[in-house]
Amino acid sequence: MERIHHQSHAAPRRLLAAKRAGSHRQRRRAAKKEGLSMLRILFVLTDLVAPLACGYFLKQHRLLSQRVNDCLIRFNIIIVNTLLALLAFWVLPLDRSLLIAPLFGCFLVLFPGLIGYALFARRLKSPLDRGAYMGSALLANLGTLGGVCAFILYNEQGFAYAQLVATIQNFLLCIVVFPIAQYYHMKTTGSLRQTSRLRSLRDMFLSPNQLCVLGMAAGLTLNALGIERPAILGALFQSLVHIGAWSAMLPVGFFIDLRTTRRYLPHIHSLTALRFLITPAATLLLATLLPLDPILRNTIIILSFAPPALNAVLSARLYRLNVNLPAASFLVTTAAFLLIIFPILFFLLR
Repeated sequence: MERIHHQSHAAPRRLLAAKRAGSHRQRRRAAKKEGLSMLRILFVLTDLVAPLACGYFLKQHRLLSQRVNDCLIRFNIIIVNTLLALLAFWVLPLDRSLLIAPLFGCFLVLFPGLIGYALFARRLKSPLDRGAYMGSALLANLGTLGGVCAFILYNEQGFAYAQLVATIQNFLLCIVVFPIAQYYHMKTTGSLRQTSRLRSLRDMFLSPNQLCVLGMAAGLTLNALGIERPAILGALFQSLVHIGAWSAMLPVGFFIDLRTTRRYLPHIHSLTALRFLITPAATLLLATLLPLDPILRNTIIILSFAPPALNAVLSARLYRLNVNLPAASFLVTTAAFLLIIFPILFFLLR
């Protein structure tokens, strides 16, 4: 009887000890995950802040010429973006459940673009200013900044969702943003009146800057044919992500002029409202109405707060628009996102 009584008391103790051990392991895993999330914040510094500061430093000390900087922009858009598009679409899951992410990719470009034009851009007198403003309204930093932030919170799954949304923006960059920038450039130079409509359309839609579309098409073709991407190209893709970040951010740092930023504060205020209030509110309303995976929903919410993209600066430079406007808006809104917006999202959505 005593033995049975002892065993009856020992069983609950063993169960309690097992529960405590399991709880301890869960806390250790949670702490490890939390530590990794905090550690990943360093990617924001290494792939965003560092090349930006490097470009600014090189310009201030005259160690980088305008010609070399322009070549670096074209290298990023024509070579790096095309290869990234090819490799990303090659392994993109062709799943119906993921079709919602590209739809949000279109929404996060076209909605702020339409609102930005209707409320703000059309008030600007100069076509060079209107074209530059439209670039900042249409393009958000989804792939670089948004992808890193999604990775910090949701690991590879969040990063994959962000890249899927950003891929659609890259596609619209080629077929919407570049033609709009070319249109405003041609309107300023009078090329629209001096050339035929057919030639004008050809110049807007057919240029080396649209080569990324061919990369996307090639990747989708290989994907549809069932040809597996070699493992070595996966490692190449990881390297190209960092190369792309540096070759895109460094030229933007080159264009930063802190003395002219104050001149464009009225435009920056409107872009701040567009990026941090209007677009997130509309996206949040749409995301709550649809049955989405929680990680996908939260990733989309993060991306809806993304500041204007560095590609807005690059497209302005490519088509000789007012570079100072998107550079100033990029600098101010990115600083606000890193110092205020993302820390709040980090603690609300983790």
